[in-house]
Amino acid sequence: MTVNLEDNKLAEAEVARSAPAHAVNVAPKPASDSVPDSSSNFVSSDEPHPPALVVSESLRFAYDTYLSNKVRFLLTALGMMIGTASLVLVVTIGMTGKQYILDQIQGIGANLVYASYSGAGHRITAVALDELTVDDVAAVRQQVPSVVAATPFVSLNDRISVGNGKEQDISILGVYPEYSQVRNLVVLAGRFFDTQDSQSRNKVGVITEKLAIKLFGSPESAVGHTIKLSGLPFTVIGVFKERVETFGQSEVEDNTMAIPYSVSRFFLPSNAVRQIYFSVASPDEVAATTAQIKRVLQARHRPESVYNVENLTQLVSLAEKTANILTVVLLLIAAVVLLVSGIGIMNIMLATVSSRTREIGIRKAVGATNREIRFQFLSEAILISLSGGVLGIVIGLAIPFSVRFLTAYRIPISGLSAIIAIVVCSLVGILFGTLPAIRAAQLDPVDSLRYE
Repeated sequence: MTVNLEDNKLAEAEVARSAPAHAVNVAPKPASDSVPDSSSNFVSSDEPHPPALVVSESLRFAYDTYLSNKVRFLLTALGMMIGTASLVLVVTIGMTGKQYILDQIQGIGANLVYASYSGAGHRITAVALDELTVDDVAAVRQQVPSVVAATPFVSLNDRISVGNGKEQDISILGVYPEYSQVRNLVVLAGRFFDTQDSQSRNKVGVITEKLAIKLFGSPESAVGHTIKLSGLPFTVIGVFKERVETFGQSEVEDNTMAIPYSVSRFFLPSNAVRQIYFSVASPDEVAATTAQIKRVLQARHRPESVYNVENLTQLVSLAEKTANILTVVLLLIAAVVLLVSGIGIMNIMLATVSSRTREIGIRKAVGATNREIRFQFLSEAILISLSGGVLGIVIGLAIPFSVRFLTAYRIPISGLSAIIAIVVCSLVGILFGTLPAIRAAQLDPVDSLRYE
């Protein structure tokens, strides 16, 4: 096998560098007749020492080699670039998914606590019902200071006329004015009924966006119109929607109308409520407030009665765990890509060692140590790995930055992922460059000079 012209030039440069460094001046030995001086116990400074590893020259030599084989090394670094970009993007995707899920839960109400009556345990058939009432709402508001808003709700059903002799089923919710705050609703047109409407028992209500479009064409057109419930006219004063789409899985359905609880009492046989919603001042107080609410409700009712008081904390934890597991799975996939890239670097470096056997022999003949040879080839492997890693990081960060710049989506970007990617690239270069470097350092200089 012949050596290319570039390798010969590099070897000649090494000869010019190494030759003067190893020249030793031999001085005449002084006469030994005189009494030896005590300083003779120390080694003379004129004796030759092993040459120190010149890191800068080894790195420069590796860089020159990299430039002389740009196409081959860049193709090798391509796999590392893809793996590093995947790692950065995987972290971004995981953070975006987690943020999206948490935003959805925040839209429902992360500070939300809800209570309901579930019966009397094993003695449910032996005792009368002990349901929640509006008095429980007042008691909790008085005894639990962390509750900033509360509302009961009752559910009714009716049929209303939609014109042309057709009727539409409608769900009616009797709630407090605080319902809008507790459930984090969005008022699209008009207003939500207030305390004055509730105290005056005004026959007013708010309807969902989909019902407004179905009945009146648009949310704005619905305001001011009248809907008859059980023969009583109710004026539509507002149109609302849930901040987060629950697809009918909450008490708010597509065809829903909310009216003041004080008015809904006209249609109810008792003051029992189906469920009570509470809003807590801070998310950090949700767990403690949930326990306090349960104690208050239990103290106001029979001991055998069972009440469920729950919050969305478990849902938030589950969402975070799901997002973290997804991120770990995607990171393992990216790690496989980096592993394959590292194997590619090792293979190309082993081929490089074979093609540069004579160069290695020349370097050793002029005084290069095994450590210098090993460091040179290890530097080349790290250089290949880092060049691909830096390009991958640039691509991995450019995509989310472009999305944030060109759209309204605020995708979270992690600078830590870029730092981790750089560290991983360096480790891959060291790990998979060690074997070729050791093989190059162990070559015999005589056999290397004979290699064809």
